This record gives sequence, structure tokens and C-alpha cells, in this order.
Amino acid sequence: MITRPARTSWSRRDMLRGSAAALMGAYGLAPRYGLAADIPMEYDGSKFQMAAPEPNPKRGGVMRYGILNRPPHFDVHQSGTVGNIGTQGCMFDNLIRRDPRDSGKTIVPDLAHSWEIAKDGKTYIFHLRQGVQFHDGTDFTSADIKATFDRIRKPPSGVSIPRTPLFRAVSEINARDKYTVEFKLAAPRSVNFMMSAFASGWNVIFSKKTLEENNYDLRKLLNIPGTGPFKTQRRVENEIWVMERNPNYWNKGLPYLDGFEVYHLLPFSPELGSAILSGRVDYARALDPATARKAAATPGLSTAKFYQSVIHATWLNAKRKPFDDPRVRRAMHLLFDKQVLVDVVKDVAPLMTGGFIYPFSEFATPKDQLVKRVGYQEDSGAAIKEAKSLLAAAGQSSMRPLDFLVRDLNHHKLFGVAIEAMLKEVGIQSNLRTAVESVWFGDATAGNYDLAVGAIVSTLLDPSDYFNAWYRTDGPQNYSFWHNEEFDKLADQIDVEVDSAKRLALIRQAENLMEQDPPLVPIAWEYILDVWYNYVKGHNPKDYFGIYDVVRFDTHWLDKA
Repeated sequence: MITRPARTSWSRRDMLRGSAAALMGAYGLAPRYGLAADIPMEYDGSKFQMAAPEPNPKRGGVMRYGILNRPPHFDVHQSGTVGNIGTQGCMFDNLIRRDPRDSGKTIVPDLAHSWEIAKDGKTYIFHLRQGVQFHDGTDFTSADIKATFDRIRKPPSGVSIPRTPLFRAVSEINARDKYTVEFKLAAPRSVNFMMSAFASGWNVIFSKKTLEENNYDLRKLLNIPGTGPFKTQRRVENEIWVMERNPNYWNKGLPYLDGFEVYHLLPFSPELGSAILSGRVDYARALDPATARKAAATPGLSTAKFYQSVIHATWLNAKRKPFDDPRVRRAMHLLFDKQVLVDVVKDVAPLMTGGFIYPFSEFATPKDQLVKRVGYQEDSGAAIKEAKSLLAAAGQSSMRPLDFLVRDLNHHKLFGVAIEAMLKEVGIQSNLRTAVESVWFGDATAGNYDLAVGAIVSTLLDPSDYFNAWYRTDGPQNYSFWHNEEFDKLADQIDVEVDSAKRLALIRQAENLMEQDPPLVPIAWEYILDVWYNYVKGHNPKDYFGIYDVVRFDTHWLDKA
């Protein structure tokens, strides 16, 4: 059983911090804020063509890729896990996209080759490519863009899409002609925010025909027709997903690869590490720190480290007593020693502590201030004392045993055992229940749990994205069913405030509110370690924010015979 180290000495933590700093220096970790480079209000990209960044790329070959390949279903829009987008992203295109050649910093044309944005920031017009076809032979038109984004912004009954909050300001979408689409906003938003939302790797384009034929729910449709560079050849559950080159891809010359094989290997697992070090895969994503260190010292291998758009957390089911009481929710927040939880998995998953806001963004409370708060201090004595007092005031000094849902990943299972031990210290019993992705997300969405350990993603570092998706009442990833009217009002103000200082003050108010009435217990925030053989060319992952925006592999090529 995992127990907490004694509070009398923290030299082990000091050592860990030193090791972490050394790792960051060894691999490099440049901060990026999920924003694109300056975006022109008018852009003519009719002659733009994507190609590999290197001269004379070679054609042919099959790239072997190791990543989680266990999607809860097949509908990318309804997903929040790399188990979908990590495998399926290569099958689709977007309206516009982030450029894989500069780590996704720049937004460039995709199915839309050009755009015009009104000076008042309330109208976006995109001009679409002609002659594009979906994998089933259906012609691509503006009707497909309208059908795709109408579903994202206003999902039909029974459909839940985590990216819906990105388009709260969109009041209407008009197909002005066969190859022109117009988005109208009820209120202006930052151009960077809106264009980053359109360019999100998650917001792939489906055909109107496919959506209509499946009643706008594609969860059970394995081979969803896209317009992308690859299409499904075959899939074996929990083993492999084989993609083949789309010979009719509209971007002439791409892709360079003949095929793409995605092997099911869990993130941060020894199996994933072994697969890349032994040469059984060419590229591995989301590796454990030990493997990354070995790879950095191995000739012929390259390593990149970058921030990931993920929070690891414990959700508290506010629809069930006692978690309908803010005092109990705050008590749980205080009982979890976040640094110890990160230390528990330090050899398994690369994580960092933080609060309710991405800790590496300009919106976060600086770390030197955060560690002074009760619940984040190295000495947890004050936090435990306050937690016990809150539980007593709520009449929960003897709490019923808790149904504790844990996602079936190595680091989440370690979290579960450690949290179980922390709760036992104050007399709270819990029954751990491990579930694979499909069951975890199903039970979390339905509220079939008391506590639930897992991870969710956002598209942008801007709080107007994840505040609405994760924390707002009825947000698509508000798995705690948390409701706080004051927070919802603050989120509305944050969305429309254009003065940066005033906006930051509103974000701080929202953060302070969540500290007292937590929507979840933040455990850790993630970064990613990628490893690949040097013969894998055509990519540049060193400054990615998250692994979801640049997942098409159309510019990848293999520099070997």
C-alpha cells in the first residue's frame, strides 16, 4: 500500500525538483500559450500547398506508431481522449489547420483556402476548395462545413461534444454558395480565439450525408468517411489500426507514406517504452520519463518534451450526498496532497502540480504564490486540520464508503491507491473500481460513481475554453455536475471582456471561488515525451501545446531504403 511520507523531512521533494529541472533542461520545454501567430483579417491562400519542410522528401513506406488505440467509440467530435484523435486524425481534414512544420504555431489553409474577417469581429467568411471528395466518393461542399459546425455548436439530443463551448458566440452559419461559408457571431470574440477554435484538430469535417445517414451520431461507425490523407484499411480491437494512403487526396503530392499503422500501446507504459527502444515502432507518443532518458542517450533516436492540454483530476459527484455540500468538496480538495500524488507516479508519467488553471499559462496564479495557499503547502497539517473541521461541520466525520471509479491507466491506478490511503487517514473508506475508457467515460457522464479519477482535455489554454467545458453548469465535461451561479456569471464576463487586466481579475475571482467550492480536485497537469527514430522526417513537435492539433501525418516521410 502507498502511504504518504512523513511531514518531518522534505529532502526527497527537493531532490525530485532538482531532477525535474535537469530533465527540462536536457529536453527543452518552451512555454506556449495555445495561441497562433498573428492572423491576418484577410488571407488569399488559393495557391497555398502543404508539403514537407525538408527538400526532396522520399515517398513510400509504412510508419509504425505507438499510442493509445482504445477509443470509447468512433465519433471524434464526441470524444475527449487521444484514443480517438491519435488514431483517427489522419483520416480527416479541418476548415483551417495548425501548421505541423512550425509546431502548430501558425494557422494555415486547409479545406478553406482563404478567409475574410469583418473589422467588427462578428463575421467570418471562408472560401472552400473545389474538387475535394470524401473517401466514399461524396463531393465536399459548404453544406458539409455547415452541417459539421451546426452539430458542434448545438449538438442534437443524446450527443455531447466537449468543444461546443468554443462556439457559444456563433449565432448562425450560412452556406452562401457551394464553396463559401459564413459564420456570424452574436458578440465579437478575439480573432485568435475564434481561428484557434476553427483550427482545433478535434473539429474535423464530416460529410452532411454521413451525419444524416447516422442520425447525427457517429459513435458506432468505424469507417467514417473523411477527406483526409489516409483511410481505414483494417482494425483489430486492442491491437492495431491500419491506415492506407488516400490516392485521391486533394493536396497533390501528399501523403508521402504508403500507409500508417497504429499499435495499441498504453501511454507511459513499459510496453510502449520497449516498443520504441527495440525498434518495433518508428514513433512513440506519451512515454514514461525513464524511457525518454534512455532514448536521449541512444544514437539514432530523438526526443521532444512539450506541454499537454490535459488535467488529471478527481471528480466529486455533486448529485450524490455528501458531495452536494461545498464544505465536503473543499475538504476533499484539502485532503489530497497533490505533490505526493505527482511524486507517486514520477517514474511512470511526467506531471506537475497546479490548481484549477493551466499552471504554465499566463492566466495561472504564479507557483510561488500558489504554494502559500492551504491545500498546496508542503506541510499539509493546516489543510488536514481544516478538512476535518469542514467534514465535522457537514456532519460527515463518519462518511459512508465511497464508490471510487478509476480509469484503467497505470498512473491513474497509482493515484487511486494513494488517494485511498490518504482518505483512510481521516477514516474515509473507498472501494476502488477500475474501468477502461468506454466504461469510465460512460459512468462519468451518467454519474455512476462517488469519486472518479481520470483525465480530460481542452483545446486552448484560454479559460474561455475549459472554464465553459469543464466547470460551467451543464458543461460537456462537467462530470461532477457542479453548479455555481456566481461562477457561471463570471465565465460569461470573462468570455466578452477585452481589457486584459480586467479579464485577468475576473479569472482570479473565478479561481478563488473554485478554491472554496471545488468543481473537482485538481491532481496534476501533464506534459508529453515523444520519441522517434531519426529517419522519421516531416514533423516538428518541440513546441506543441497538446497532441491534438497536429495529428494528420500527411507531411511525415521515412528517410530510409
